[in-house]
Amino acid sequence: MRVFKSVWQRYAPTSEIAWLLEQFRQMLNDCIRIGLAENVTSLKSLSLKAYRQLSGYDLASYYKLCAISATTGILRNYRKAKRKNPCVREPHARRPRLTTCYGFKVPDGELSLPIHAREHIRIRLNQHVQAAINDFTVRSVTLTEGRLSLAYASEVQQVQPRGFIGIDRNLDNVTVAATDGTVHRHDLSEATRVKAMYLGVRSHFKRNDVRIRRQVSGKYGRKQREKVQQILHHASKSVVREAKAKQYGITMEKLTGIRKLYRRGNGQGAGIVNA
Repeated sequence: MRVFKSVWQRYAPTSEIAWLLEQFRQMLNDCIRIGLAENVTSLKSLSLKAYRQLSGYDLASYYKLCAISATTGILRNYRKAKRKNPCVREPHARRPRLTTCYGFKVPDGELSLPIHAREHIRIRLNQHVQAAINDFTVRSVTLTEGRLSLAYASEVQQVQPRGFIGIDRNLDNVTVAATDGTVHRHDLSEATRVKAMYLGVRSHFKRNDVRIRRQVSGKYGRKQREKVQQILHHASKSVVREAKAKQYGITMEKLTGIRKLYRRGNGQGAGIVNA
């Protein structure tokens, strides 16, 4: 069975990379504008409408095709969200980014991206990324400001589970119950404490400058996400390690639509307990 995985690393963007990301962002917005104006619903129809209008960009043709393909997914998600909420905003790419599945190469531990004819951008890959993609073929590359992600395909052997592990997600913990009767609780209260701490830090900002406050808030937001992700990573890794050792499958509760159960008028007052 073929599965798709991704591995990422941080990098220092150069002026050429920043220019390439900004050009791709502008192509995305042009494709979104054309798709909304022409009311296109498929990749082929958007390609026929938008490809010639992207001829003003001095980039390789496969970047234009990747922008059209990415826009198709964005428009599909927008129409799906609009059916649920007619007041949803029209999509717009605000952050520079680049997604491509053509033209790149990964020779000798480097990522090579063409920017013009016989002109390439090279990004050095760290040891973790090199080890992850050593025996696989990279299928696509995604670049943002400071982050590089490589997607690759891997062939894995499908295993018939001997049992299952059920996961109950709560605010301060994750409870895991297995078929053999074992129950483990992973404490996540530290993640809640970290979020509350950084929320308090951001609430004490006094600088009356929106740009400075946005920069400082973004810095603390990144710190918060990194700490919380590390805590969640350790918990999820422990669950996967247990399931792999016992050859158990993992099942999670479905929370889709849970807010609709507790809306005003459902008859669930403070003094009513549902059976």
